[in-house]
Amino acid sequence: MITLRKANERGHANHGWLDSYHTFSFANYYDPNFLGFRSLRVINEDTVQPDAGFPTHGHRDMEILTYVLEGELEHKDNMGNGSIIYPGEVQKMSAGTGILHSEFNPSKTQPVHLFQIWILPDKNGVKPNYEQRYFDIEKNQGNLTLIAAKNGEGDCISVEQDVRLYASKLGVDAVLNYELERDRHAWLQVVKGSVTLNDQQLNPSDAAAVSEEKTLKIRATKDAEILLFDLA
Repeated sequence: MITLRKANERGHANHGWLDSYHTFSFANYYDPNFLGFRSLRVINEDTVQPDAGFPTHGHRDMEILTYVLEGELEHKDNMGNGSIIYPGEVQKMSAGTGILHSEFNPSKTQPVHLFQIWILPDKNGVKPNYEQRYFDIEKNQGNLTLIAAKNGEGDCISVEQDVRLYASKLGVDAVLNYELERDRHAWLQVVKGSVTLNDQQLNPSDAAAVSEEKTLKIRATKDAEILLFDLA
């Protein structure tokens, strides 16, 4: 079963400095049909204007991933981490028992465009931790690059949940086949471009929830960038 989540049906909030689209219920946007999917709780597509950002605020018991598409995002937290996240880099915070952080667009001229992803952890109260890594998705074009998984694998980021998150860039007509194990589920998020998923069309920022399917056939109908979540 494949359930489409069309980009133009998402929640939307424009605060001037922040233009945000909410895949799932978030803040003042509530849709009882889209409270999350499996352990996925938030997928927000954000554009932050130059010289603006989120002031210091707190999180707890959540796995938070930031995936920058264009521009740059400056991060600071109360664990002493301070960095700038560029396209190709992925940042993770395991908020655990509690973390304070801020996110700011340091550019004076260019907006920053990003996806922020929240995943419910499989246990609460872990010690907060932070990771930031670069993944050469362009070099691995046409294939899936594992960027996050439970306990980490190789050079991927570690998350406190039974999930495998892949990223891929696909040239037009490129095809990916992915086999879902029994009782596993998937979420396909189109980041850029357009693809078909088992012959269903997904355009920029569209997504699909997948259950009770064995094989996922993803074909790029335009040059595309995707995120694929394999979920318990």
